[in-house]
This record gives sequence, structure tokens and C-alpha cells, in this order.
Amino acid sequence: MKYLLFLSSLVISITNLYPVAAHQVEVAADVGATLHIEPNDNPSAGEPSQAWFALTRRGGKVIPLSQCNCRLAVYAKPYAAGEPPLLEPALEPVAAERYKGVPGAEVVFPKPGIYELQLNGKPVSGARFKPFQLKFEVTVAGGSTQNTQNLRDVNSNLGEGGSQKLPVWAIALPIFGFIAILFVVLQSMRRSGE
Repeated sequence: MKYLLFLSSLVISITNLYPVAAHQVEVAADVGATLHIEPNDNPSAGEPSQAWFALTRRGGKVIPLSQCNCRLAVYAKPYAAGEPPLLEPALEPVAAERYKGVPGAEVVFPKPGIYELQLNGKPVSGARFKPFQLKFEVTVAGGSTQNTQNLRDVNSNLGEGGSQKLPVWAIALPIFGFIAILFVVLQSMRRSGE
């Protein structure tokens, strides 16, 4: 029975290759931010998503948009250095959860794929924090059939090692291995009981 528990926990740990994180946190200099994307941190192509940043100074003090000369740029990955952003949505103060007046913007990602959101900021006069640049990676799913019917993945030319999809065999192999080990353990338990 000990072997069965050990092997089942091993199989479960192998099959959980991609951990799930609800919000991304980035830190630069003395500023940190948590990216939130509505709805449910799961943006869809062609559909409006509300992105907002819980921007704080070291120590947890909130930095409202009124104290920050902030700029948001959206890039489709991969992109070349010096390439202009795909989108530059205007930032507006957002009140969400316990945060009041933090930077936020409505973003409509044009196609499914991986994007990078870059939030750059400098303090306005009287604010006390260092200039910063924060980068967040966002995976955008396909939207409704109507919005993505003629769109192809913006990351289709990722090349070697760029695929984010897990092959079917990589999921099936641990499952079949678990079943085989379970069968062998049960057979050995029956034989030892006879």
C-alpha cells in the first residue's frame, strides 16, 4: 500500500507540469505591481478586457495614477527590440478591490497568442518612487467564433521550443503508467493474500 501511495503521488506530480497562477507580480526598483485582467485573468481575442495594476511602493503604499506618469504598451511576442508596440491603450484611474485610483486600461487583444504588457512609470512632482519598467506576459485565448473566425495565432512563428501546448501523448503516458502500476500492485497483493 505504501508503494501505491508513493507511485500515485509521483504520477500526480508529473501530470501537473503547468502550475496555475491567478495574478502576476513584478518588481522594479522600489515599485511593485500585480496585474489583474478582467474577466477572471483569462482574456479572449477580439473581446474587451479590463487590465489594471495594483501599483505599490516598497512597504505596501498604493501608488495611484495621479502620482504616476505611466504608459502602457502591448507587444505580440516574440518581437524585435525597437519594434513599435501593437497597442498603447490609454490609462485611466481604476477602483478595484481595495485599490483606489490605480492605473487601468481596456485592452482588446486582436488575436490569440502570447503578449507582453509593459508598464513604464515616472513619479509626478511630489511623488516618491523611482522610475520603473514592469513586464507582464499574458496568454490570450481564442474569442468567440465570430471574433476569431479568420484570425491565426499571433505566435505561429515561435520556432523551436516556443509551443505552449502539451502533446496528448504526454498526458496519456503518465495515466497509462499509473494504471499499469496499479494493476501490478493489485496483482501482487492478491498473490500475497493467497
